[in-house]
Amino acid sequence: MGKGCWLLLVGVILSCKIPGVCLKLRWKRKNEPAPLQPATQQLQLLLQQKQQQQLDQSPPKGAGKWRKKLLTVFVLLGILTSIWLFWHLNQKIILRREHTLANMCDERARMLQDQFNVSMNHVHALAILVSTFHHGKHPSAIDQKTFGEYTERTAFERPLTSGVAYALKVLHSEREQFEKQHGWTIKKMETEDQTLVQDCLTENLDPAPIKDEYAPVIFSQETVSHIVSIDMMSGQQDLENILRARATGKGVLTSPFKLLKSNHLGVVLTFAVYNKDLPPDAIPEQRTEATVGYLGASYDVPSLVEKLLHQLASKQTIVVNVYDTTNASAPISMYGTDITDTGLLHVSSLDFGDPLRKHEMHCRFKQKPPLPWMAINASVGVLVITLLVGHIFHAAICRIAKVENDCREMMELKARAEAADVAKSQFLATVSHEIRTPMNGVLGMLKMLMDTDLDAIQRDYAETAHASGKDLISLINEVLDQAKIESGRLELEDVPFDLRNLLDSILSLSSDKSNDKGIESAVYVSDRVPEVVVGDPGRFRQIITNLVGNSIKFTQDKGHIFVSVHLVDEMKGTSDVGDKVLQQGLNLVQDMSSKTYNTLSGFPVVDRWRSWENFKMLNGKDAKDDPEKIRLLVTVEDTGVGIRLDAQDQIFTPFVQADSSTSRHYGGTGIGLSISKHLVELMHGEIGFVSEPGVGSTFSFTGAFGKGEVSSLDSKWKQYDPVVSEFQGLGALIIDNRSIRAEVTKYHLRRLGISVDITSSLESACTYVSSFFTTSAFAHLAMILIDKDVWNQETVLQLRSLLEQHRKNCKLNVSTNLPKIFLLGTSMSPVERSKLKTSGFVDNVLMKPLRLSVLIACFQEALGGTKGKVRGKKMSTLGSLLREKRILVVDDNKVNRRVAEGALKKYGAIVTCVERGHDALNKLKPPHTFDACFMDLQMPEMDGFEATRQIRSAESEVNEKLASGEASIEMYGNVSHWHIPILAMTADVIQATYEKCLKCGMDDYVSKPFEEEQLYLAVARFFESGL
Repeated sequence: MGKGCWLLLVGVILSCKIPGVCLKLRWKRKNEPAPLQPATQQLQLLLQQKQQQQLDQSPPKGAGKWRKKLLTVFVLLGILTSIWLFWHLNQKIILRREHTLANMCDERARMLQDQFNVSMNHVHALAILVSTFHHGKHPSAIDQKTFGEYTERTAFERPLTSGVAYALKVLHSEREQFEKQHGWTIKKMETEDQTLVQDCLTENLDPAPIKDEYAPVIFSQETVSHIVSIDMMSGQQDLENILRARATGKGVLTSPFKLLKSNHLGVVLTFAVYNKDLPPDAIPEQRTEATVGYLGASYDVPSLVEKLLHQLASKQTIVVNVYDTTNASAPISMYGTDITDTGLLHVSSLDFGDPLRKHEMHCRFKQKPPLPWMAINASVGVLVITLLVGHIFHAAICRIAKVENDCREMMELKARAEAADVAKSQFLATVSHEIRTPMNGVLGMLKMLMDTDLDAIQRDYAETAHASGKDLISLINEVLDQAKIESGRLELEDVPFDLRNLLDSILSLSSDKSNDKGIESAVYVSDRVPEVVVGDPGRFRQIITNLVGNSIKFTQDKGHIFVSVHLVDEMKGTSDVGDKVLQQGLNLVQDMSSKTYNTLSGFPVVDRWRSWENFKMLNGKDAKDDPEKIRLLVTVEDTGVGIRLDAQDQIFTPFVQADSSTSRHYGGTGIGLSISKHLVELMHGEIGFVSEPGVGSTFSFTGAFGKGEVSSLDSKWKQYDPVVSEFQGLGALIIDNRSIRAEVTKYHLRRLGISVDITSSLESACTYVSSFFTTSAFAHLAMILIDKDVWNQETVLQLRSLLEQHRKNCKLNVSTNLPKIFLLGTSMSPVERSKLKTSGFVDNVLMKPLRLSVLIACFQEALGGTKGKVRGKKMSTLGSLLREKRILVVDDNKVNRRVAEGALKKYGAIVTCVERGHDALNKLKPPHTFDACFMDLQMPEMDGFEATRQIRSAESEVNEKLASGEASIEMYGNVSHWHIPILAMTADVIQATYEKCLKCGMDDYVSKPFEEEQLYLAVARFFESGL
């Protein structure tokens, strides 16, 4: 220890000298040139100025040399004492930590070993039972059903096993008789190397090849019933296990491998079953001869260790890894993952009863050791006392130096803070660009791959990869949004959009997930809400998508998700509510005595009115009332798991979720609601919620929007206008036992101009048809929509018969079409829907959530229209606008060029690609034949901004010559005014970049990663406008 103290003393002395040397070196390097960014140059210049001031204003010399020497010796002794004290106390803490880790690891190893041995004994007993009652009795007292029920009922005796099975020893000469007796063929494992097995479908497996002996599974527990008929001797691991088990008469273990079906890493314990008692000293040949079968039990090792750790209160403090160390040079990890080395490791041996296999448990603390505060406090205390005494002697000399040092640090921090503001914007742009650029290539190439001829499995893989990439981009956008919010740079658009079509598209994107879980989703917009509003459709979509996504995520099975939009004015007087959906919601929470609930799915819901009861604009506290603005109230209601009461206060905190286990069970980053809250505030609104665990949650938010006109809508919002008129004046009958759900269906039909009547049952519908129809009314009724909850085959047949009878009574032409019958369902397979249609019970099945595009397509098909009319027209327009158009793509990234080229060529465009800004200048120098240009921003040598400026400059010179008559139109391709549409194409998505693009002469902006249709829309807008 003395040697160490001397080394520390030398180190302290050197530390006193090194700052001065470093200061001189910095001074020498001050004038050396270095390639710095502008912000870095500014920061470096400030730092150099302060360093020069520090050199010029050094402390005075000669102020009591002997006092300084005495002070130096005293301080050094105090430092050495504090270091020794810290080392001494820290060593004690480390020893205690090692002892704690050893005790915890040995305890877990002992518990795992004991439980394994108990389970092993029960498996052995089960082997004896099979020998006694299957082979010892004729006929056998055990069959698959008995074995399955027995093993399931006694599974509590084997808590560590994931399944047990019995394989019979079958010689080749007995194979044919055996297969006839059991009615199936002995199957071969998918691969001999069981570590490669990923799944097991017995109907897809090949028959076992011819060999002397087989071991097909005849009995199995229900959890592993998929291995019945599989020859266990066709797997390398099981073969070795069987041979060792019958030769030794003891339970033997396999080396770790992936279990069938579960794909988890595990081991198999095997016992040989004999048809007679054998002496303890029986030789292997005798045991092999007496063997009639093999009883195996699979152990899912990760699950076993997890169950054990959950039994211990301190399971979170250490990380456990279990290894098979039979081959010491290449141990196999059976449980646990690679973790950061926390400095301590304890190894405990495990004995699972197989002498040929060795296992070990490695334990580490989950986190690195905390700071040794006791040692730190004690050593710091000694050091502080030493420094305080030294400070008394040195205060007068160091006071001026201290003030100067503080001033230098303050100036340095000020310079860094000024540079940080610039660096933050650069960082956001760089991160966005560097991540989005390769992701653009990934998503683009996947999209192009999906347009090729793929089989079902390949298409599933490609679509899964594409969806995962989109999720990653969504996560990146959320993080960037959070950064923009924190810096105050998030801005909203102000454009007209169709609110109802936007909500349809949101539910359409989430319909697959909700239908897979059996969740009924629907949207409803009050009649008082204008058709067109002015605001930011992208951010409005983001808020609702976040809320709907959370509802789907936390609604486990069945139930519903209901999105409704009303004017705030409709909520201010609850005693006189005109909207029927609002009326029924109010009556629902006022009278809950009935056991049935008039909700979308029939499940109970929370009181939605409580979610907005504290909103200022609803309580009259918000005095702002702009007549040009409307205030919307959007409500998202679900029947999910709800939010714990103690977690509701922090639900809008960034990166915080309601439960510490939420991110593991449900996924997510915890910033979606935080971003939504800030977006609502930017819309001059409020957001709130009400939630009850086990019942569900309702989120509500308000926002201020402008009043828009239909004529101001962009073409993408008008795609359904021409076909809506086809359904004007038609009539429909809705049959639904839930009035609020019937009102939602009525809302969608009225958007098409269809008049609607509602009945609550098929019986009342029959009464309606037979009692109130006239000839004109019968011709007016075009369709009947029946919800699946009231569907009854016999009554539907009766309804069809009444319709046929009425057509005869009214003496209508046989060619007169009867009303079409549609079934409304939430989760039905294509086979079920096809069966209902082909049987003639219904004309078509409408899957929820209902949306305008689906209704139009379905009604057109059923009523004799042209199926896919809207979509076909749109695709036709795409091709007609881009066909034979010459487009130049400028990007230094080869993959991005291929993505853009493939997307545009798909619609008939003639695409030319270049990789540099100089090449673009040469291509676009008038006269040229290009119709548009996509320009990347960040390129070597010449970036997109400079290239665009030079292109515009060249165009301006030519236009001036043409205007002044210096040049003729014929010299420049008969074009009187040159201006090619240039669209920025980059992964940088901040607002400042967009403004910079417009400033340098670009016409529009397309962010990466982009979709094919996004590329088209950007170019087509200029072609349509004639730019």
